[in-house]
Amino acid sequence: MTTVNADYHALLARHDAMRLRRQLLTPGQRPDGAPAVHEAARTYDGAADQRVITHHLDLVTPFDGLISHLYDAMFAQRPFLRSLFPASMEFQRKHLADILRYLIDHLHRPEEIVAVFTRLGRDHRKLGVRPAHFATFETALREALHRSAGPRWNEAMEGAWLRMLRFAVAAMVEGAEAALAEPPAWQATVTAHQVRRPGLAVLRVRPHEPYPYRAGQYASVASPLLPQAWRQYSLARAPWPDGELEFHVRRTGTGGVSEALVAHTRVGDTLRLGPAGGTMTLDDPLTRDVLLVAGDTGWAPAKALLEELAARRTAHRTAHLFLDARSGLYDIESPTDLERRHPWLRVVPVLGEGPATDPYRRLAEVVGRHGDWSEHVAFVSGPPALVGATVDRLAAARLPAARVRHDPLPVTAPPAGARRAVGGAAADGG
Repeated sequence: MTTVNADYHALLARHDAMRLRRQLLTPGQRPDGAPAVHEAARTYDGAADQRVITHHLDLVTPFDGLISHLYDAMFAQRPFLRSLFPASMEFQRKHLADILRYLIDHLHRPEEIVAVFTRLGRDHRKLGVRPAHFATFETALREALHRSAGPRWNEAMEGAWLRMLRFAVAAMVEGAEAALAEPPAWQATVTAHQVRRPGLAVLRVRPHEPYPYRAGQYASVASPLLPQAWRQYSLARAPWPDGELEFHVRRTGTGGVSEALVAHTRVGDTLRLGPAGGTMTLDDPLTRDVLLVAGDTGWAPAKALLEELAARRTAHRTAHLFLDARSGLYDIESPTDLERRHPWLRVVPVLGEGPATDPYRRLAEVVGRHGDWSEHVAFVSGPPALVGATVDRLAAARLPAARVRHDPLPVTAPPAGARRAVGGAAADGG
């Protein structure tokens, strides 16, 4: 980080310490006196606002223009906020567009909005976002909506948008407040860096403080080469006493975080990590056999889950792992070694390519033909096309969606029967 940003984050840390102290002295009270967001979710009529917003959505879509106006207005009001964002705003603009689409699509399910945005508020602490910044964002959004929609814009539309925004922001603030006892971000030293094949590296890092996470989750990672840019990558190791973490990173573009991590990161470098996220985790206790389907760097979370299964010594449970080898597995020793050492594990490599329009159809079909998975719990990780095809096939095989787990698919992708970049969190756009 620059000296200015380092000073800013140090100041925020002191403020957080004071807020945490007040929170401990007055438990159960929100600093602003507002009701808990879960209470608000029971009374908020999100479906009504959703109808208003979607009925007039053509006035502000595509979102490119709206988001450009928003950031122009926000940085004009508070120029210092620009330093909290990366030099290139391309990924940020896409990310905000995805968030807006998600909000609008799920507004009729307020409890789900609360769950997602409390986690988002916790995660945004690493960026230096403060509750006061949301007021600036709201003013900028109002101006951007007026500029994008033109003379047809009216108070009813504006009211629906602002209620939606304030509801999501309340959840984010509550999530941030609940996380005051943990660091906004963790410093971690790179202890190993191996390029396994062109454009793909495996990194080991050791956090300077204990880093809490579970097998199957992902972490946001920032390189000092691009200090304000964060991308999410799955953790490829179950928690171990040595505290080291592992990431499998594919370079997905030039000039972005993935290139910095693959091509320009060395042993001894320091990275920053955001809090772990994701719900692709094993039940406790584990009451069902396990199906894992993985491809490309989606092998990372599958590897972590298998390590946890091995550590649990669940001899009465079986696990099947289907691995897509379309582009050649870069870590072949790990799955074959795991299968050799654990009789409860079966590894099925799937070779061959599907059609260009549906490259993972064959993998999904092999999984579907291989057995009856209706009583299993499934974990699917890899590129969005792999996850979508496999989730659809498992749904057709009568495996309930509640037992098919994966990281959220991109908002722009067609829904595939269930729930960001997907396992391996490799769709980072850079």
